Amino acid sequence: MAAVSEDLHQRVERYRVRVEAALDRFLPSASQPPVRLHEAMRYAVLGPGKRVRPVLCYLTGEAVGVEPVRLDGPAAAIEIIHAYSLVHDDLPAMDDDDLRRGRPTTHRAFDEATAILAGDALQVLAFEILATDPAMVESAAARLAVIRVLAAASGTGGMAGGQAIDLAAVGGRLSLAEVEEMHRRKTGALIEASVLMAADSRPGLPAERRNALARYAAALGLSFQIVDDLLDVEGEADVVGKPVRADAASDKPTFPAMAGVAAAHARVDALCAESLDALGGFGPEADGLRELARYVATRRH
Repeated sequence: MAAVSEDLHQRVERYRVRVEAALDRFLPSASQPPVRLHEAMRYAVLGPGKRVRPVLCYLTGEAVGVEPVRLDGPAAAIEIIHAYSLVHDDLPAMDDDDLRRGRPTTHRAFDEATAILAGDALQVLAFEILATDPAMVESAAARLAVIRVLAAASGTGGMAGGQAIDLAAVGGRLSLAEVEEMHRRKTGALIEASVLMAADSRPGLPAERRNALARYAAALGLSFQIVDDLLDVEGEADVVGKPVRADAASDKPTFPAMAGVAAAHARVDALCAESLDALGGFGPEADGLRELARYVATRRH
């Protein structure tokens, strides 16, 4: 990873391996009927990926003192919701993409009907994990808070709503404020949920600390999406892992399209600074979150 220390790189890799094992454990076996559906679910989730959201969940656990074992469920659930959203976003009715993470999208590797069902099944699996994982937070109220965070981030006020705004805006014009609102919902909501699910796994966390983490995550999520938009303009498909120049071809309203590439880079720098400022009340226990914010602002894939 660019712009992170070797120590954080090792921790990120450890968390990536950890969530991969949790995902393999939580997902249905490919040998269990209906076999093709379960194969598609595993294909969608276990393919190559940075696992930014689960890593963010674990790093927040470091910052607030929650053991990784209590976050395996939330970390897996957030990645499963993210994977389901990609399966549906890639469909011909949405973004009509053929490549995802350097390989065929789920509907190309299987078929459209199976991809739709895989996304449906993954969505409910995420909430089943949060409702039943015995290693999670012991307090029922805290478990419900974790579930509520992910539900809100996935719905019309979050990811689904952001995608609807995105689809409706194709070929039209949005103000920069409207583009940012779309990004905060479509991408930022799940990134914020990654942080807040870990925070809510620590019963008794002071409200000011949770609010600071929410500010950190909100800036981080917007930064992540603007960088994604920049990679579509400046990146190469074999590095990014998906088609590039697709936003311009589809006439999508993105931050670089609306404000220009230079302004988009400047906005990312400002959001990174905002994320770091939000963590001013935390000590070294939040250094992982700080380095991740810097990585997100400078990533190339």
